[in-house]
Amino acid sequence: MSKIETRIARAVSKVIFRHNMIEENDRILVAVSGGKDSLTLLHDLKKRQRGFPVPYTILAYHLETDFCGCCAGSRLKSLFEQWEVPYRIDGIAVRQNLKPGQELNCFSCSTSRRIELLRFARQHGFNKIALGHHQDDIIETTLLNLFYKGEFSSMLPVITYDKEPQVKIIRPLALVREEQIVEFSRQKNFNGVVCTCPYGRLSKRKKMKGIIRLLSRDNPLVRYNILASVEGKKDRKRRRF
Repeated sequence: MSKIETRIARAVSKVIFRHNMIEENDRILVAVSGGKDSLTLLHDLKKRQRGFPVPYTILAYHLETDFCGCCAGSRLKSLFEQWEVPYRIDGIAVRQNLKPGQELNCFSCSTSRRIELLRFARQHGFNKIALGHHQDDIIETTLLNLFYKGEFSSMLPVITYDKEPQVKIIRPLALVREEQIVEFSRQKNFNGVVCTCPYGRLSKRKKMKGIIRLLSRDNPLVRYNILASVEGKKDRKRRRF
């Protein structure tokens, strides 16, 4: 393995074993958008299967929206077959299901995807859904909720929805930096598969990236402090999440 692949694998291992994310005979539905994050996650979980202490199965699940038009499904199909990963590709109506006067945005899209993922997992016997959110996503989401919703909440490595207690959401990339994923995706040539959301350029998340980058110039521990506050650890020197 390359150095960057080793670093990512170690970070994923920390999260998996710390939170007991993968248990014996788990059936894991891996949400694959076609972007660098979800492909990095799928690559790791597939490769990890060989030497993992307990057996588990995965299925790559891609949802094609009715607004993107990037046709990532056909390119992903070739990649899934090359990696020998079982997969399923379905369409999902996001724009079509908008209420009158409602604008398409990241929230409405992610909500539609989450509902469909949970429905599919429940109907096909998957007890876990793996999402490709990385460390930067978690930090940015914390600030977004604080600034725009007036609440202190974030993405946690493992969560269970009250309405879907039989399905857990896991985020194995929770300790992986986005810059590491970018480097890894270049090495593996994921860029030819990436499906870029046309609305991403205008999202508030871009602003959060700039704020974090600016604050980190004066205090390199800003990122770790935000993670520590999410976890509720008083001893921030441990830098755990």
